[in-house]
This record gives sequence, structure tokens and C-alpha cells, in this order.
Amino acid sequence: MQKQRVNHETHETHEKIENTRMSIWRWADWIEPVAPEARITLGEGGTPLVRSRRIGPQAGLKNLFFKLDMVSPTGSFKDRFAAAAISHMVANGQRVCVATSSGNTGAALAAYCAAAGIRCEIAIVETAPREKLKQMLAYGAKLYRIRGFGLDPDVTRRAFDWVQRMGSAPGATLHISAFRYSPAGMSGVQTISYELAEQSPEPIRHVFCPAGGGGLAVAVARGFAQLVDRKQLAASPAVECVQPEGNDTIAGPLRSGAAEGRTVQCTSAVSGLQVPTVIDGNETIRECRASGGTGHLVSDEEVWSAQAMLARDEGIFTEPAGATALAGALKARAQGYLQPEATVVCLVTGSGFKDQPSLDRILRDESCPIWELSDLEREL
Repeated sequence: MQKQRVNHETHETHEKIENTRMSIWRWADWIEPVAPEARITLGEGGTPLVRSRRIGPQAGLKNLFFKLDMVSPTGSFKDRFAAAAISHMVANGQRVCVATSSGNTGAALAAYCAAAGIRCEIAIVETAPREKLKQMLAYGAKLYRIRGFGLDPDVTRRAFDWVQRMGSAPGATLHISAFRYSPAGMSGVQTISYELAEQSPEPIRHVFCPAGGGGLAVAVARGFAQLVDRKQLAASPAVECVQPEGNDTIAGPLRSGAAEGRTVQCTSAVSGLQVPTVIDGNETIRECRASGGTGHLVSDEEVWSAQAMLARDEGIFTEPAGATALAGALKARAQGYLQPEATVVCLVTGSGFKDQPSLDRILRDESCPIWELSDLEREL
């Protein structure tokens, strides 16, 4: 019996070690600390970095790479945030997670709350794709879909006020994927930079990040700055902030030399990047500018085009927000901003399975008719 118990304990120890290798907790000493027994993981992190086979060469970029965070457990980079955020809740004995989301944050938090046995309640933007709502519901989350949230700045502000009040209840905590609200959770997103520094065969010159509230770009910039401070990297890549023209809270001000972001009336249809208020915008401007990066604005049509190109030219199936970085890089190359030899990374942040309307847009001229086998046989 004693021998069986020792073997069981040894197996559990090996399993924990393996889980650590395959998650953000491999970098536990680099992010906001959480006791080992409180760490929740579904295998987030460790996502591939792949070289462009066709898009880069066609655009005159010899070293274009894609960081595929759309292969994360719930299909987006937000799993890195959720793993850290919910682990901190476990460590603090909190039992109710309150959040806002346009889809990916909610799906990630709902999944990690399910794994941790924590109740999850989420305020959802009006335009969230049905597929993401179904995913959250499947994990057991309670959803509040609010008209105008994510589109109208006044409604968005009031919705944030409401969830902040909910998140201040005893035993609850508010999680929004932004440094302004959830710095401990966002520290998990910095692991993207640590992985890129290991994975890239050459020093990275530019990292293109899609931006809604701006937290992703802040995390990437801070992660690289941390590597430089610890003498693990000679210099940080330029962190480039890409936004749709219809949600220009950060990229335009960053490019024009402004010190702060601005509130807008969102007109973009790119789900996940419809954040009309300044959340981490000021920090994004400061961090990207310090890294040597700037802002890039793209039309929704350029995003749809990049999404289709990724699927058809590279075999990468992403939602529109996940193609926005590439749209920005291609535009930057066309404007002469990127040198042909530079190593450029585009973050591909979410799965194409999460946004059915965007697939319908790509495939509007395609069909899949039913054939009679006899007709096919006659064509041979």
C-alpha cells in the first residue's frame, strides 16, 4: 500500500511538471507569482511560430512569421490571460468571476472557471459572434448581452461601471483583459514575448499586434522590455499597434505623436476589436513608442482580405481580428515602412471557427453542391 501511494504521488508530481512545461507556468518566475498549488492550466502557451510560405515572399518580406495563438485551448491568446487571472482567484479563495467580453476573453474565462469550479458571469458586447456565445454557454457561464455595448461609448462606459459594481461584491473579482483592470492576469500574456525570443531563428525587428483596448500590445512590449532588462535579449523588437480605421482609439494617435488615446464611435465590423473607449490606450502608446513601434490603421476590407489570404495561401484559419496584424504588416510593407530582410512577426490571435459571419463573407461566391456519383464517373 505504501509503495502504491508513493507511485501515485510520483505520477502526480511528473504530471504537474509536464503540465508546467506545456503552459504559461513554465514562466512562473517571470509573471505575477501564484503558489504552485493554485495554478490552473489547460495547456495554454507554447504555440507555434511558422514562416510564411507565400504571403511574405509575394509581398517582398523574406522573413515573415506567424505566431499561431489561435491553436490555444479555447481558440485564442486570451487563454494566457485566463490561466493567470483564474489562478490568482484560486489562490485568494474567490468564487465568482465577473467579466466583460466581445467573445474570446469570455470563452477563455468561462473555460478556466469551469476547470477551477468558479462561477462565471459575463457582460457581452452587442456584436459578439453567436459561436463565441455558444462556447461561453457550453462552459456554464451566465451571460448578459447588452445593446450598444462595444459600439456606443456612453453605453460602454456605463456597462463597465455596472460590472465593476458586480465585481466588488464579497467573494467576487472583476476580470477584464486589460492592465487597467487585471494586471496579474495580463502578466500571463507577456509569455508571448518570452516564447518568441526563443522561437525566432533571427532577432525579431517588428511584432505586429491587433488592438482593441490595447492590452495585447502592452503585454508584448513589456515582455520584451523585461527580456532586455534581464540581459536575455540585446534589444526589443518594434511593437506595432494595428487597429481598424473604424475603431481608431490608439493607432492614429500613436502614429501622429500624441501622448494619449481617444474615445470614438466605433464603426468597424471586426469583432473583438470594437473597443471605442480608452482602456490601455495610453499605456499602449507609451510602450509601443518606447520599443520603436508605431500605429497602423487598416480598413475592414483589408482585414477580410488578409483573413482569406491566410486561409488560402498559408493554411491558417483565423477570425478577422486574428488577421488584422497581417493586414497592418502588408500595408506597412506597401508604404515602405518594412525592409525586405527584416524579421517580422504577426500575431494570429483567434480561431476562424469562432466567427461564422466572417466565413460566410469569404465564401459568398463559393458553394458545395451535391453531385450524383454517376455524373462524376462519366467525367473521368
